[in-house]
Amino acid sequence: MLIPKKNRKEIYEHLFKEGVLVAKKDFNAPKHPEIESVPNLQVIKSMQSLRSRGYVKEQFSWQHYYWYLTNEGIQYLRDYLHLPQEIVPATLKRPVRTETARPPRPKGYGYGDGERKEEDRERESYRRGPMDGMGGGGGDKKSFSGAGADFDPNFRGTYGGEQRRPFGRGGGGMRPPS
Repeated sequence: MLIPKKNRKEIYEHLFKEGVLVAKKDFNAPKHPEIESVPNLQVIKSMQSLRSRGYVKEQFSWQHYYWYLTNEGIQYLRDYLHLPQEIVPATLKRPVRTETARPPRPKGYGYGDGERKEEDRERESYRRGPMDGMGGGGGDKKSFSGAGADFDPNFRGTYGGEQRRPFGRGGGGMRPPS
């Protein structure tokens, strides 16, 4: 597709400045939401061209295209736009952190006060409460879960007192006539 040089330059400048570009899959949209003077179709097609050359990575989700610049793409756009090495896309810039002290937490959150620990002790006493009917004692309730001590499953391979005949694959092959 033939794209005017002015529009291509605007698309490339926006892509280099941000490092990423998003476009809705709407080929008939009169303009791109972030680059107002360029039709959406021209943005999609120019990004498709960059993707085929390996300069951007494309992700498509929920009817939107997402393009991310690769290192080769950054170098290509620097050469195309005649930019110095010091200028980098926003995705490669480190966020500036201000060294401010964190405000102190209000009381009642975390384990900084004894009130919270008291609640935990109450919860633990409930979990290890009396075990009437489960062997007595104040042991852990979790250790008494499951089948009782007298449970003894018995699998002998019989059905109603007679030998069960196998069925299906691996069921014993040919049977002798009876």
